[in-house]
Amino acid sequence: MVNGRDPAVLEEAIANLSASIGFVADVTQPEESAQLIKEVIDRFGRLDALVCNVGSGRSVPPGNEYFEEWQRIFSVNLWSATNMVEAATDALASTNGTIVCISSICGQECVPGAPITYSTAKAALNAYVRGISRPLGARGVRINAIAPGNILFDGSVWHKKIKDNQASVTKMLEQNVALKKLGTPSDIASLTAYLLSPISNFTTGSVWTIDGGQVHA
Repeated sequence: MVNGRDPAVLEEAIANLSASIGFVADVTQPEESAQLIKEVIDRFGRLDALVCNVGSGRSVPPGNEYFEEWQRIFSVNLWSATNMVEAATDALASTNGTIVCISSICGQECVPGAPITYSTAKAALNAYVRGISRPLGARGVRINAIAPGNILFDGSVWHKKIKDNQASVTKMLEQNVALKKLGTPSDIASLTAYLLSPISNFTTGSVWTIDGGQVHA
């Protein structure tokens, strides 16, 4: 089951994923999150894994924060995950299921230029994953977070930066990233698959950094 808010984008996504179906819901809203889980159970009879992948780092520059923007960024980057975990817990408990939340290195240390609203929301998400792991663990459910660094894909910030000034991107990678390269969506997908699988069955409440060796925290 693949979720999104935009029906057209959702259709494009499931067209490239075999044996998948889509369901339109805004998971920043608790009621729609609950309806999504109900749809999963109605169609499949069970829920084994949940990936909370909603998020956006597009916000105001540091020092320009205001109340409505704090609310918007927390809604997208934190409430979307907490809503879905709360809606899915009973179903996951019945299958000893697993949750992975996609966070960011911005939630682990101060990344120069990163929006403060986004960094704060992702830090809160990391704290949530660590804290909720105990009550979830008591019900047989594992939860972990993944903190990606700079990921390149069509339409990404880094895709635009390479088009605008590839030399500056190369310089940034040389100075700040141990592996001197950008990551890919498949890098994140591989770690997600590991954390969802029984191979990682003694892992919960952790934030897994995958950034090519950029952060120092």
